[in-house]
Amino acid sequence: MTFLLAQAAPAANQHGVISLILGAGLVVKLVMLLLLVFSLVSWAIILVKLISLAKAKRESSAFLDLFWSSNELDTLYKKAERLAAAPIPAVFRAGYVELVKVTEPRGGLAAGNQKGEPGDLETVLRAMKREKRAQVTGLEKAVPFLATVASASPFIGLFGTVWGIMNSFQGLIGAEGSTTIQAVAPGIAEALIATAIGLLAAIPAVIFYNLFLNRIKVLSAEMENFSSDFLNIIDRHFL
Repeated sequence: MTFLLAQAAPAANQHGVISLILGAGLVVKLVMLLLLVFSLVSWAIILVKLISLAKAKRESSAFLDLFWSSNELDTLYKKAERLAAAPIPAVFRAGYVELVKVTEPRGGLAAGNQKGEPGDLETVLRAMKREKRAQVTGLEKAVPFLATVASASPFIGLFGTVWGIMNSFQGLIGAEGSTTIQAVAPGIAEALIATAIGLLAAIPAVIFYNLFLNRIKVLSAEMENFSSDFLNIIDRHFL
């Protein structure tokens, strides 16, 4: 019994994960390499987006506190310029710049509430909506790649698996004598690793894709709410 176990241990080590990957065919290796690249790029995007979205949320919340506690738009505008990575300050800056333009012919913001043109408020609204779309586009940058990895990686891995299994069984064609499972098991094991790598690339991608979409949706709703509040203030005090 001890002799048999001693023989089985080296055999198991010979078919470890690393040795199976190194022993795979060329096509299966190329599939694994492609999936590895997908995984590395996905994790790079995930790390960058985790940092950037957290910063956008933090700075937007800080700006909202400043906005509701400040009475001077020009001072608030200067503070908003220092929060370049936050979407809500960017929307405010776009609205403020447009507000200055439409009130300039009547003496500017310092002139107080003067009756403006019927389209002035709509002009400010369009500027803020345009900036909101630009901010959402920036927040969504590179996120669709995660969706591509999540949907394509399992199929790419499956292709590598099918190809490897085909090669394993083709090696049996014309083989002399009887064949056993030991003859095809290493090839099948090598092929199945491609599917495993595909799933390892896809699972984090789909999890963080949904997480980022939800965070971007929240920031978009906050920009929309802020735009409505800011327009109400403009309508009451400046137009």
